[in-house]
Amino acid sequence: MDKYKVIITGRIMPPALAALQEQCEVQQWNQAVAPQVSQLAEWLKDAEGLFVSTNIAVNEELLAAAPKLRVIAQSAVGYDNIDIQACTNRKIPFGNTPGVLVETTADLAFGLLLTAARRIHEGWDWVRAGKWQPGFQLPLGVDLFGKTLGVVGMGAIGAAVARRAQASGMKVIYNNRRPRPDQAALNAEYCSFENLLTESDFIVVLTPLTPESRGMFGAKEFARMKTTAYFINAARGAVVDTQALYTALIEGQIAYAALDVTDPEPLPADHPLIKLPNILIAPHIGSATTETRNRMALLAAENLLLGLAGKPLITCVNPEVNYR
Repeated sequence: MDKYKVIITGRIMPPALAALQEQCEVQQWNQAVAPQVSQLAEWLKDAEGLFVSTNIAVNEELLAAAPKLRVIAQSAVGYDNIDIQACTNRKIPFGNTPGVLVETTADLAFGLLLTAARRIHEGWDWVRAGKWQPGFQLPLGVDLFGKTLGVVGMGAIGAAVARRAQASGMKVIYNNRRPRPDQAALNAEYCSFENLLTESDFIVVLTPLTPESRGMFGAKEFARMKTTAYFINAARGAVVDTQALYTALIEGQIAYAALDVTDPEPLPADHPLIKLPNILIAPHIGSATTETRNRMALLAAENLLLGLAGKPLITCVNPEVNYR
C-alpha cells in the first residue's frame, strides 16, 4: 500500500516524526530559515498532508501549488499565519493544538511577570559583572501581593495565569469580548478595556492575533496606564505597536515591559527596544518545554494522520469541512 505523501516545513519532535514516518512518505525541510513556497514547489505538487512547524504563510499561493492537499496540521495554538477561509474554500480541514500548552504558557507568562517585578535578571547581571559588593545599589523591585493584575484575553491560559496571580495575593480583573460565565469560580472581575488599562498594576496580554486585536496596544493605550505599570505580552507581537511601546518606556509612561513575543520577530540585534534598561525580552518560548512540545507535535501528527485517513481531526479550526 502506498504511503501518504506529507511535507513537514521544519524540525519537529522525534516521537511525532517517527509516528508520521511509519505511515507516510515524509519530506522535511531541515534548514534553520523557514522555506518559501517556491522552495517547496516540487514537493507541494504531490503533497496530501502538510505539517506546519515554522512560521510559513499558508495562503492562496501555497494552496494553489498543492492541488492534492487534503489536510493541514500545525504544531501551535495560534494560526494567524493560516488563511482559514482559503483552506475552507478548498475543503481542507486545518488542525491546531489547543489545550496541551495551557499550563506551560501560563508558567512562562507569570514567570516573566515575577522576574520583571523582582528584577531577577538584572540581579544576575550584577552578580555576573562582579558588582555584588557591600552597599551595592541594584534597583529595587515591586511586590505582587496586594496589586491588581489585568488579563487581556481570559481564555484557558489567562485563567491559569489568574490562578498563579491569586496564589501571590493579587486581585485579578480581565477583559474579553464578553464576560465569562464562570468568572465567580475564577475569582476574577470583568471590566471594560479602558478601565483595565487604568486600574491594573500589571497587564498580561494573552489575546489571539486577529484583525481586531492587531495594534490594540498603541500610544493611546499606554498613555492610559499607570506610570508604575508593568506590561507583559505573551500573545503575539503584532498586538502591540512596537514604536508606541518604546516611547512609553523611554518617556516613563509605564515602568517596565516583559515580552515573549515581538514585532518584528525576531528583533534585530540593533533594535532600540533591546537597549532599554526597563525591558525583558524572551525569544518566544511560551511552550518551549520538552514535555509540552512533544504533546503539541504528537497532537498535530494525530490530526494529520486522521485527516489523511478521511477521519475527523481532534482539534479542527474549520469544522464545517472536517471529515465526518
